[in-house]
Amino acid sequence: MNEQINLRLPENILVAATTYSQEHGFGTVQEFIKETVREKLFDEPEVSKEELALVKQLASLAEQKNFYGTEADLFKKLKR
Repeated sequence: MNEQINLRLPENILVAATTYSQEHGFGTVQEFIKETVREKLFDEPEVSKEELALVKQLASLAEQKNFYGTEADLFKKLKR
């Protein structure tokens, strides 16, 4: 069962959270706050689109230079 809480934030933090939520695809500030709490508690950081793009660039470069074989091989090694 979910429990509802009330949270008071200073205006500057609420504005920043709202902006961040909108820029990063969260439907509401509440969703952003829930995800942030989950990450802190369970150490499950979200991978941003920019970070994913960097990993794909690394995979592509590694494949071109034949560092790890194929992109699939590199991702298998990264998952370990």
